[in-house]
Amino acid sequence: MKLLKKEFILCMHPTAYIMLLMSAFVLIPGYPYTVSCFYMGLAIYFICLTARENHDASYTLTLPVSREDAVRARILLCCVLEVAQLVLMGLMILVKYAIGTMPNPAGLDAGVALIGDGLITYAIFNMIFFPVYYRNINKPGPAFLFASAAVFAWIVAVIVSTYAVPFFRDVLDQQDPAFMRDKLLFVLGGLFLYGGGTALACDKSAKKFAAVDLQL
Repeated sequence: MKLLKKEFILCMHPTAYIMLLMSAFVLIPGYPYTVSCFYMGLAIYFICLTARENHDASYTLTLPVSREDAVRARILLCCVLEVAQLVLMGLMILVKYAIGTMPNPAGLDAGVALIGDGLITYAIFNMIFFPVYYRNINKPGPAFLFASAAVFAWIVAVIVSTYAVPFFRDVLDQQDPAFMRDKLLFVLGGLFLYGGGTALACDKSAKKFAAVDLQL
């Protein structure tokens, strides 16, 4: 917990708080709502960039902690931000239903299934970004590029699926509370993918970082 506190104090970038507000994008008609998750990925990139500019690795590794602990603290910070955004998105979805909602032509409607979609999006981002980033923490750009490409490929696939794939079109893309059982199972699947994928990314990242000859 002390390392997590250090991450919040020394590595947190102001854009992360701004990107949390992007959860309100679900109130915009005809917007691909999952894109708000991409913005948090951008904030995570800025956090890693800030850590580089502040020589955070030099400081952290002078503490009585292992490299693996340092990796876990950074990823935990990012997970806190990701989960916080999905919680805020859920609250914005409730607001949207309270004021009146309409079908979304650009991807999934605002609803329970959108949370599952967000979990999958973050799982994809985490599984690509962190293992690539910890190959060379001085160059976070390639990690963000690869992860962003995969995230946007998923976003496009979901948008297309809401028109072409029956399960997405006829079940997930229907307004709540229709097909709630299937949507909750979709969320549960997304949660397992997010938890398992992020844990795998953390393990791979820790191993890569432990093997790196740091030029600090």
